[in-house]
Amino acid sequence: MRKGGQEEEVSKARRQEIFHALVEAQDRGVGLAESRRLVCDRFAVSNDQIRLIEREGLDQGWPPL
Repeated sequence: MRKGGQEEEVSKARRQEIFHALVEAQDRGVGLAESRRLVCDRFAVSNDQIRLIEREGLDQGWPPL
C-alpha cells in the first residue's frame, strides 16, 4: 500500500484479495493493463506491488485459479 510516498507491507490475505480482484476483472474481459490499473486504484497499491502480487498468486495457484 502507498503511504506518504513509501510502500508498506501488504498482508497475505489482502494480497489474495487483490489477486482475486485482478483475475475477476480479466475474466470480465478487461485487458491486462487496464485491470492492473483498476485494481491499483481500488486497493491503493503501486503498479510494482500489483505485479508482485500477480506473480505470487500465479506461482502459488491462489483462487480463483
